[in-house]
Amino acid sequence: QVQLVESGGGLVQPGGSLRLSCAASGFPFSNYDMSWHRQAPGKERELVARISSFIARSTDYAESVKGRFIISRDNAKNTVYLQMNSLKPEDTGAYYCNAVSIKRGERYDYWGQGTQVTVSS
Repeated sequence: QVQLVESGGGLVQPGGSLRLSCAASGFPFSNYDMSWHRQAPGKERELVARISSFIARSTDYAESVKGRFIISRDNAKNTVYLQMNSLKPEDTGAYYCNAVSIKRGERYDYWGQGTQVTVSS
């Protein structure tokens, strides 16, 4: 059974930090590209950060979070992280973990249930 379980969300003041975790099970984690997405109330879900499955572990970020957020993964623990620094009120939203792999032309795409991040004074 495939599971992606996010944790680490909460209420934080502007300028603060949070570290999100996403624990994966039920699929070969190291073979999947992992990403974090967020959705603010009334807005579409958007990509925040992505880390590839390859040894080089290339990353890319939304312009709005570059220099503030860091995505990383620990394949031994089947976990992907999102370190969020210098948080702003506009970072508020539900954060979702996503796993994607394309094998023999078939796309495998899994989502977690999300964790809420609220940035407010």
